Amino acid sequence: MPIAATISKKTIKPHLEVKGKSPLSGELIVSGAKNSALVLMAASLLTEDELRLKNVPRLTDIDGMAEILSTMGVTVKRNNSELFLKASKLHHVELPYELVHGLRASFFCIGPLLARLGQAKIPLPGGCEIGARPVVEHIKGLKSLGAYINVEHGLVTASIPGTQKHLKGTDVVLDCPSVGATETILMAAVLAEGNSSIENAAQEPEIQDLAKMLNSMGAKISGAGGPKITIQGVKQLNGCDYSVMPDRIEAGTFLIAAAITRSNLKVTPVIPEHLNAVLQKLRDCGCKIQQEGEGIRIIPMEIKGVDITTQPFPGFPTDLQAPFMALMTTAQGTSVITEKIYENRMKHVAELQRMGASIRVQGNTAVIEGVPELSAAPVFGGDLRSTAAMILASLTANGTSKVEGLQHLDRGYEEMEKKLNQAGAQILRV
Repeated sequence: MPIAATISKKTIKPHLEVKGKSPLSGELIVSGAKNSALVLMAASLLTEDELRLKNVPRLTDIDGMAEILSTMGVTVKRNNSELFLKASKLHHVELPYELVHGLRASFFCIGPLLARLGQAKIPLPGGCEIGARPVVEHIKGLKSLGAYINVEHGLVTASIPGTQKHLKGTDVVLDCPSVGATETILMAAVLAEGNSSIENAAQEPEIQDLAKMLNSMGAKISGAGGPKITIQGVKQLNGCDYSVMPDRIEAGTFLIAAAITRSNLKVTPVIPEHLNAVLQKLRDCGCKIQQEGEGIRIIPMEIKGVDITTQPFPGFPTDLQAPFMALMTTAQGTSVITEKIYENRMKHVAELQRMGASIRVQGNTAVIEGVPELSAAPVFGGDLRSTAAMILASLTANGTSKVEGLQHLDRGYEEMEKKLNQAGAQILRV
């Protein structure tokens, strides 16, 4: 092979080539929820028994969490969509920076480690660069449960002081309904002495999934999914078999894919209550929504502009803001999208503009004037959800687009191009 050919091959970044204007049909299958699976994996640290998780998606984030748990002495085995975790030989309490740096969910381990071993050392987490996501609420909650915590040089050191062996049950009031803080405090409190409560708790379905599994392991939790969660501490937890809920963000992304390509599609399995705000906006912009068994059929009609504002659950999810904006670029009329969760989540705007979208941004608000069609272009996804948005825009664009940012995509969507291709898309991974 000539040297020039070798060099050119090496310089080609992994990307997707997406041929636009291919109608979709049939069915899109939703995998298990990434954000739920990650925290359920961390919960395996709370017991010596084996935890068997079913419906676990194959994602780089899941692989990263498995590697972190293995570093701490957890036995991790995979069999297709099943994950077997056993933390009977838990030893390391300091997580390696190089693993934690790329995975924000690694910080979930601090609660279980404190509850089970009485100490933990965890570097401050990384993950998608979509703005400040401080762990102040996590730390404040753990301190309320009796932990001593020191943050220095990017390392969080936590321990149970003195001769105490367990955290102490208490009432925690969160300043904001943080999902991560709610999950961290919940896992720490299940093995604490006495009763605890979390007020102003996050209400996301992932919280409900975690509480449901912990209760299957012998915990005594009530109120998950509401603003106040109560926890009665128990002495130990057991293993269990548990199936991860369907990924509501992947389901929402696929529903928007159907809408942007004006395709009649079934998306399954879906828990409709997890997507009420999204389904309502899809109805408002001109889609018929029908429940079919465990799935939802979407029949797009004429799409018109609607306004959205991202909010904590049960509001419109920030994770679907970018995909929905892609849809609005092709709608009739004007739409206004306001991002209220993260201050740095408009990276996709410039990329959509390269494809011919008409978008004006002021602060965290985007005003979108729908255009008759988008044009194919080379685009880059700067984070997980903006990469998904680029793929959706490319599906409807005139021509073949090159989409980079697959390192983000593979963190949160299992075989996305394969699933879309099975429904009629023409996407090639290069």
